[in-house]
Amino acid sequence: MAHRAARWRHAVSRVLVIVNPAAGRGRAQRLWPQAARALKSAGVEFDTATTRSAREAIALAERGAGAYRAVIAAGGDGTVHEVVNGLLRASAGGETAALGVLPLGSGDDFAKMVPPEAPVGGRPQGWLSAVAKIARGETRRFDAGRLESDTLARGSVHYFANGMDVGFGAQGAAHAAAMPKWLKGQAAYIGALARTLVDYPQLRLRMSVDDAPPEAIETTMTAVMNGRCFGSSFWVCPEACVDDGLLDLMCAEALSRIAILGLVPRIMRGSHTTHPRVRMLHGKHVVFESDTPMVVEADGELPFPPARRVAVSVLPGVLNVIV
Repeated sequence: MAHRAARWRHAVSRVLVIVNPAAGRGRAQRLWPQAARALKSAGVEFDTATTRSAREAIALAERGAGAYRAVIAAGGDGTVHEVVNGLLRASAGGETAALGVLPLGSGDDFAKMVPPEAPVGGRPQGWLSAVAKIARGETRRFDAGRLESDTLARGSVHYFANGMDVGFGAQGAAHAAAMPKWLKGQAAYIGALARTLVDYPQLRLRMSVDDAPPEAIETTMTAVMNGRCFGSSFWVCPEACVDDGLLDLMCAEALSRIAILGLVPRIMRGSHTTHPRVRMLHGKHVVFESDTPMVVEADGELPFPPARRVAVSVLPGVLNVIV
């Protein structure tokens, strides 16, 4: 269900910009002074909070949600992920304060979701375009994802903006975090892909979608997406829609290395949806269960320790995103 764009209405005129200087392996630190000048030139009144450690943006966004007109994530997808978690904690999983994104990271997959959307295989418009959107002040309601696992504290939940997966992509996210700092952008993702091919998981899971009974599957990777792209260049669910109240799934069967190498270029083009060993599904609620712990990736991050049970659900229209 699509949501129309709306104007901010808030008693406070200032916005909070949460800057992650480590995003994009230092790209955000280099670009932020230019972006700050552009915001000032556009007439945006803002305060800045700079993160110094992982997960700090969650607390900053949670505190800023009620005190500012909007909270802006200046960084990459990891920064957006933390800010979204802070905003949704502040709203207890309901409709959030306005969220803006200055895409200063490596992949910037969430920015590809913000209209006008990047075409499959393309890149988002960039931070200059984002400055103009922040100054204009229109929002649109996006869906978000909710995660529960047996390794989170009882009653705790985690959220994602773009997507999550188990299997090959999650292992690749772990390897990407360990790539040398001099590898940047797509080169870092390709390096992580190469390393993952050496030792990748073949998961035996029980998966249930909505009210369907659990089915046993063996998978190289299964992704649950709100957006269309992850890992900078992998258009996993190219038909996904950010405000339809549904999650899109891609489930790839257990594949050999040769088969994976053949599938990867198709995912980068978004043409894998007709592959005979790939299933594309939709749903509002997905449960994964495994006898052995699964590595879980969400928005390029590893949000909690490997889990044996993960429940994923859609939160329709809860993110107020500046478009």
